[in-house]
Amino acid sequence: MVILDTYNAGGHRINQSLLWEYDMTRFDWQSSKTLVVQRVVEMGEPEDFYAAFDLYGGIEGFREAIKSVPYLNALDMHFVCTVFNLKKEELRCYKKKQSNPGHCNF
Repeated sequence: MVILDTYNAGGHRINQSLLWEYDMTRFDWQSSKTLVVQRVVEMGEPEDFYAAFDLYGGIEGFREAIKSVPYLNALDMHFVCTVFNLKKEELRCYKKKQSNPGHCNF
């Protein structure tokens, strides 16, 4: 288990209010990577992105983690595709959205 206070290679920290519902004294940053990446994309400040890059293997590691995020809204999907040079078809959240039919599918 990686405790963020001891993992601070670049001097950055993820704002713990992004994970308000979790006990941060026992939070496992590695097994919760997808959740952390999703919260950073949805609500993070630049400092949160830098901390996540440090924690998850740089920009490339963060970029790979984005692909497994189960849900992002359309604006966040567009953001990550543009900033991290991804195709929407590479994103789990896009594939999941495409496979769910609408309520009134005529």
